[in-house]
Amino acid sequence: MKHLMSGNEATARGVYEAGIKVCSAYPGTPSTEILENLPQYGKDVYCEWAPNEKVATEVAYGASVAGSRSFCTMKMVGLNVAADPLFTAGYMGVNGAYVVVTADDPGLFSSQNEQDNRHYAKLGKFPMLEPCDSQECKDFMIEAVDMSERFDTPVVIRTTMRTSHSKSVVELGAPGAYGREVGPFPRNIEKYNSMCTWARKRHYILEQRLLDIEEWSNTWPGNRIEWGDREYGFIAGGIIYEYVKQVFPEASILKLGMCYPLPKKLIREFADGVRNVIVVEELDPFIEEQVRALGIPARGKD
Repeated sequence: MKHLMSGNEATARGVYEAGIKVCSAYPGTPSTEILENLPQYGKDVYCEWAPNEKVATEVAYGASVAGSRSFCTMKMVGLNVAADPLFTAGYMGVNGAYVVVTADDPGLFSSQNEQDNRHYAKLGKFPMLEPCDSQECKDFMIEAVDMSERFDTPVVIRTTMRTSHSKSVVELGAPGAYGREVGPFPRNIEKYNSMCTWARKRHYILEQRLLDIEEWSNTWPGNRIEWGDREYGFIAGGIIYEYVKQVFPEASILKLGMCYPLPKKLIREFADGVRNVIVVEELDPFIEEQVRALGIPARGKD
């Protein structure tokens, strides 16, 4: 069955189909409609407004540790408030899947600044996905749940005002199973006590996890090469991928569904197949700088 849905509506549908049980959020455009669209699924999804973004993050993470798949959402400035528990969750890992959505606002349509929250992924050392339309908003939520439990990590999905509020056709699926059995708090001091003694050991696990995710991302279908004319090859993700497709329909494009960690092997394969590499992205040169650090003479902001 197909429906015309906004990105926020599709994200909520993805929460339902992914078998997420506990959802907490703090309202703020362009993220607000995600939680507003969850009560329609009744008792299948517990959802609540939190007094602030930090509490929303902690409620959802507590549910994850207990074994329930969980989710929280906020606008981009809310991640500043939520950073403390989120960064610690990156060290400790998860039990049930733990997914966070940050809705960025390029253009300051409803915000006090224009921060680029992709930097948080690099700083906090967790994977970040960027859907390009409503279908991917739904599908990437399901992918994020799988990644979270596969790699024992929080997964952050970054949307923007345009993906959140634009509408496109979404193919609906059936709801999934509710993750792992919820039980007593698992007594695992080395994993869930992030005091310095244990955090030092977890840091090695954190760094290895990023390497494992990077290797896996080279074959993940969300990252893909679309070969066309080889004179210019464009690297883009999120809604910007749609813009590039519209303006340069015949060009070769490396579509990135994951902005961190980047699929380095796939990027090198793409760069070797075109004469000029152009990175197109909103706000900061986040991808461009990483591509140039690989020794690839990419151009972007200039």
